[in-house]
Amino acid sequence: MNDHTENKPASFFSKLRNAIGGKKSSVADNLLGLFNKNKVDEELIEDIESQLIMADIGIETTEKIISNLTKNLKRNIDNADDVKVNIKEIMLSILEPVDAPLIVKKNKDPFVILMVGVNGAGKTTSIGKLSQTFSSQNFSVMMAAGDTFRAAAIEQLEIWGERSNVEVISQESGADPAAVIFDAYASAKAKNIDVLLADTAGRLHTQKGLMDELIKIKKILNKQSSEAPHEIMLVLDASLGQNALIQAEKFNEALGITGLIITKLDGSAKGGILLSVADKLKIPIRFIGIGEKAEDMQEFDRQQYVNALLSFPEID
Repeated sequence: MNDHTENKPASFFSKLRNAIGGKKSSVADNLLGLFNKNKVDEELIEDIESQLIMADIGIETTEKIISNLTKNLKRNIDNADDVKVNIKEIMLSILEPVDAPLIVKKNKDPFVILMVGVNGAGKTTSIGKLSQTFSSQNFSVMMAAGDTFRAAAIEQLEIWGERSNVEVISQESGADPAAVIFDAYASAKAKNIDVLLADTAGRLHTQKGLMDELIKIKKILNKQSSEAPHEIMLVLDASLGQNALIQAEKFNEALGITGLIITKLDGSAKGGILLSVADKLKIPIRFIGIGEKAEDMQEFDRQQYVNALLSFPEID
C-alpha cells in the first residue's frame, strides 16, 4: 500500500469526505444507515447493492463487491459493522493496482506529460496545479499551450505560469497544436527543463479528426525522444459518472493512457466512479481534485479515498 495519508493535510481529507461521503451525499448517508442495522441478511445485502450502483460504482464492479462480500458472509461476518469493514477491504483490493503515484526523475531530456480529455474536464486547470506541485518539488517546469482553439486556455496557462514562475510556450490562437508542442519540447530540451506539461484542446472521443490529431502529437514527441511522452494523462470529470468510464476506454484505445486525474469530485455526491474506472481499466489514478485551488488537487491515496467514501476516520 502507498501510505501517503500522513503527508496530506487533514483539510483535504475533510473536503474529500464532505464531497463523497458527507452530509451532501444521500448515498453515503443511506449506506451509513444500512451499516447501522444489527441484522445481516439477504435484504441488507440487496440494499447495499442498490446503494453501490447509485454511487456510480457501476453494475459490474458492484457485482464483484457483492460477490466477494457474500463469500465472506459465510465465514466471518455476523454484524453490520463487519459488513462495512469487509466492503472497505474489498474496495481497497480493487483500487490496489491503480494506487501508483507518478514518479518523475530528472534526466538529460525533459519528462513530458501530455494532457488529454474532453471539454470542461479541467485539463488546463490541472496543468496549472501540476506546475505548482512540480515547482515546489524543485523541478524546473515548462508548459506548452497546445490548446490553440481557445484563447482563454492560453491566457489561463499564462496566469498559472506567472504564479509558479514557469515559462509558457504558446503561439497565436488557431496555430497547429503539434507545432506548438514540437517547439516547446525543443525549447525545454535546450534549457535543460525537467518537466514539460503539454496542454491539448478538449475533444470528444467520437471526434475522429481530433483524436487523430492527438495521435499525431504523440508521434511527433516520440520522434523528438524515444521515451516521450513519458506520461499520457487523461483528465476525467467525476460528475459525469459512467460516461467518464466510456471516455476513458475510448481515449485509452486510441492513445494508451498511462495515468488519470479525476477532477470535480466536489461536484458529484456519488464519487464511486473511481472504483468502476479502476476495476475496468487498471490505469493508475495519479491525482484527484475537489476544488479550484492548487492544494485541492492531491496525489490519489486509496486508503484515504475509501475512508472518505464510507465515512471512516482519516486513519484507522
